[in-house]
Amino acid sequence: MSEVLIRPIVVTDNETMAAIIRSVLTEFGANKPGTVYFDPTTDNLFALFKAKDSAYFILEVDGKICGGAGIYPTVGLPDGCTEIVKLYIMPYVRGRGLGRALIENCFDVAGQLGYKQVYLETLPELKMAVGLYENCGFRYLDNPLGNSGHFGCDLWMLKDL
Repeated sequence: MSEVLIRPIVVTDNETMAAIIRSVLTEFGANKPGTVYFDPTTDNLFALFKAKDSAYFILEVDGKICGGAGIYPTVGLPDGCTEIVKLYIMPYVRGRGLGRALIENCFDVAGQLGYKQVYLETLPELKMAVGLYENCGFRYLDNPLGNSGHFGCDLWMLKDL
């Protein structure tokens, strides 16, 4: 039995999380322009998530950082809506419900912050994640919401809390 911890990000997590994000995108062939792979904020998540009404969480398994996910008030989203962002998990811990645990943690915090909806943008290449989002109750949208700047993402989903 592994020890699993979901905790808020600290500044010393920046380098590890940037490497995880880029590794996972590369694994699925999604390391392309218009994604967080090239987004400069990926290298300093701690600073990014100091924004009001945002939060980022680190997934640790047996004391080792294995992934993370957060919520962010992306510019242009409708009132009461936040975006779930930068959800990435290393392959060796997938299939254990940890992605769902991260998402549910984000849902809980979003609700505590007064959000009524959670939006996300993703890519078809990230098939495992897309299936997880569907299982967590996200529905597909025809167009993006807000202005994330991630023009490389062409799947948009929304969930009512």
